[in-house]
Amino acid sequence: MKINCVSCGYKVDLDDMYEDYAGQIKCFACGAMLEIKLEAGKPKSISLARPQADEEGVIQGAPVGREGPNYA
Repeated sequence: MKINCVSCGYKVDLDDMYEDYAGQIKCFACGAMLEIKLEAGKPKSISLARPQADEEGVIQGAPVGREGPNYA
């Protein structure tokens, strides 16, 4: 079964073990984390996963210092 990454469009090939699955997968092309729900081998929902914060409330992968959209 293949699903399209909602971030880059890459066709992610999933094994048969994902026939009934709800959770996250990682796009092999762009590294985006996708939240998916599959039932009977058919996609019910696919979206970008929300970033997860660690115990200190820091979002992993977020820009640090003088990086990001607020800095030229």
